[in-house]
Amino acid sequence: MKKINIVFGSVYGSAQYVAETLEGALHDAGWQVQFWPSEQLAAFVPPEDELLLVVTSTTGDGDLPENIMPWFSMMKERAPYLPGLSYAVVALGDSSYNTFCGGGKQVDALLGELGAKRVGSRLEIDACETMEPETEALTWLKTWLPLAASVEP
Repeated sequence: MKKINIVFGSVYGSAQYVAETLEGALHDAGWQVQFWPSEQLAAFVPPEDELLLVVTSTTGDGDLPENIMPWFSMMKERAPYLPGLSYAVVALGDSSYNTFCGGGKQVDALLGELGAKRVGSRLEIDACETMEPETEALTWLKTWLPLAASVEP
């Protein structure tokens, strides 16, 4: 059974709710899931033999929420080389801003710089188009799971 670590960044709770919804769906699909609350992320470096799923909203001028910034900063400063890590990003944003899904794009870029490989496309959920981002995330999950299942540890 493969393991997925879920990390989230949320300002008003939408990204956290999406992450919790995906956690439940992954668990129901038979995956081992580790959900990482923000206060436990300080020194978390994702194991390369497990998958990483990052769900984050965007705040300010395309910035990451405060509750995920310490983890993002630590990963950027320590710059662990992670060529064996496979990951996915679910980004929440508002397309009326030029920095649409900027938080998720930053995480995606950093993980790529660290040598990790994204599985599938980054999901970008637009607050202007959907009031229930968790529904869109669950639809994405159905197409992402077969890709994730084919990843070799």
